[in-house]
Amino acid sequence: MSNDRRAIRTCQLSFPERIETSLKQLSSPNRKAQDAWDAQIRLVEDPVFLQNQMDSLSQRFADEEKASIMENYAFVPAHPRPISYLTSMFLHIGWIHLIGNMWFLWLAGFVLEDRWGRVIYPVFYLLAGIGASLVHAVFYSHSIVPTLGASGAVAALMGGFLVRFPKLKIEMMWFMLFFRVRFKAYAYWLLPLWLFSEVFYGSLFGQTSGVAHWAHVGGFIFGALGALLIQRTGLEHKANAIIEDKIGWTADPAIVLGTELMEKGKLDEAIAILKKHVAAKPDALDAYSLLRQLYWRKNDLPAFFEALAKLCQLHLKSQDADAAWEDYVEYTNAGGDRMPAATWLELCRIVEGKQDFERAVTEYEHLAKAHPTERPALLALLSAGRLSLKKLNRPADALRLYKAAASSTVPHLDWDSNIQTGIAGAEKAMGIVVTPVA
Repeated sequence: MSNDRRAIRTCQLSFPERIETSLKQLSSPNRKAQDAWDAQIRLVEDPVFLQNQMDSLSQRFADEEKASIMENYAFVPAHPRPISYLTSMFLHIGWIHLIGNMWFLWLAGFVLEDRWGRVIYPVFYLLAGIGASLVHAVFYSHSIVPTLGASGAVAALMGGFLVRFPKLKIEMMWFMLFFRVRFKAYAYWLLPLWLFSEVFYGSLFGQTSGVAHWAHVGGFIFGALGALLIQRTGLEHKANAIIEDKIGWTADPAIVLGTELMEKGKLDEAIAILKKHVAAKPDALDAYSLLRQLYWRKNDLPAFFEALAKLCQLHLKSQDADAAWEDYVEYTNAGGDRMPAATWLELCRIVEGKQDFERAVTEYEHLAKAHPTERPALLALLSAGRLSLKKLNRPADALRLYKAAASSTVPHLDWDSNIQTGIAGAEKAMGIVVTPVA
């Protein structure tokens, strides 16, 4: 209890008083030893030895401090490093600090990013964070307390949000003991209220609260002025034009005409136009997508499967694995069972890459059965055998698959050593002992 009271009394003292109290406690001969080294040093009376120990500890402390993240990347107003204006925005003192900043970054940031685009928005954010640090340095130019966090830049986003969307309602939730109050408020009075609270706390407590209130104020004002500048100079309008140009989509006249004919029920005319279009542009994804719909409406399943297989190939070519797999699922659901071998093999590898080994082995086997005379079938048998042996622990299935590869009519001299190694590995896993013939 006495230690608790002493701690309470110490916390109630001013900073210089706490330093003085701590020094008195450390110099007291009756204080409790902190560790074995502390107890040993207290028995030494040689001042030269003690001074050497102190010098060594001081040097170690200086070296550790010089190499620390805080020393190199946090913003210190008294001696700021140029890089620290930027790096301090990406450092936080704990998870609560980080999550809180990221929460407000998401609330105010995503709307502004949609409005300004992916060039203006990050430039604004970084410049606002630097501006917030500069304002903090003006108020505490001699401070050696490191400053960390993105809150200055986030406050700038709030200022920009106020300028651009003053009448947008923000939903708030306030907890008071066992009560929860939920309400909506316009940005034009809620955000200035937050700004005034920061000015109040900054004036009243300064740095003693452990929060850089003036960095928040500076960031907020910087953000509001920056948003006005972006709006008045026409940068926002130019950014919107660029965004619209990038996301805008102008359909090919053949696609437009084919869609109109399909809606009018003129399926054959639409197909003729689109077939002519894909003859000129064989990689036209939108054309094959529309052809797939037309053939399905005509109930022409062979043509439907052909168009869907081609669409799957194009999605694989563009490295859109998810879209390609959706095409394959649609293909099989409609009754298709002979996807082109090379395309099918790529789809099998996609499934294997997702570590769905059961499904991958099944697909490899279906491929091998559907195209027994093509080289992808041989590769499919080897892949299925490898997964069965090494991933699914099914050596009997692996042996069957490797033997099927060995008896395949597809020339496989270049793969024969792999096949024999697979067979030997499967037999060993099954406990089969093979006696070599002399």
